[in-house]
Amino acid sequence: MDETGFDRPGAARALVDRYLRLCEDRELDEAGALLVQGARLVFPGNRVHASLPEMAAASATRYRWVRKERERYFEGAADGGLTTVTSLGTLYGEDLAGRPFSGVRYADVFVLRDGLIVEQHVYNDLALAGIAASPAAEQPGTPS
Repeated sequence: MDETGFDRPGAARALVDRYLRLCEDRELDEAGALLVQGARLVFPGNRVHASLPEMAAASATRYRWVRKERERYFEGAADGGLTTVTSLGTLYGEDLAGRPFSGVRYADVFVLRDGLIVEQHVYNDLALAGIAASPAAEQPGTPS
């Protein structure tokens, strides 16, 4: 294993791809095993989630389900033995009213250390596509 915590080229990308698939399938315990304790999960609107169940609950206020068409990955090295992986593609799914959507751009940026995910930063055009949180979820004091 090298200083990044990965034993072969493409291993960081494979870990991120596995994590994304597990999250889509709501296999949150398995996905959580790929995160460091206290991982930072940052979603549009600077919503920071402390856990995958919290992230899933917030997502349920925006759509019934969503999946990713992962088109490209980029891997890089950062200072301090960190690895970065960026996943680009589009989202498809079903909004809260049951209407299908597709072709919504996304970019996920991951920071990894010692073979685990330390940070996930999610950027997407769901709001621009009209897929927004339910009004109740936007009330002050309501977890998002």
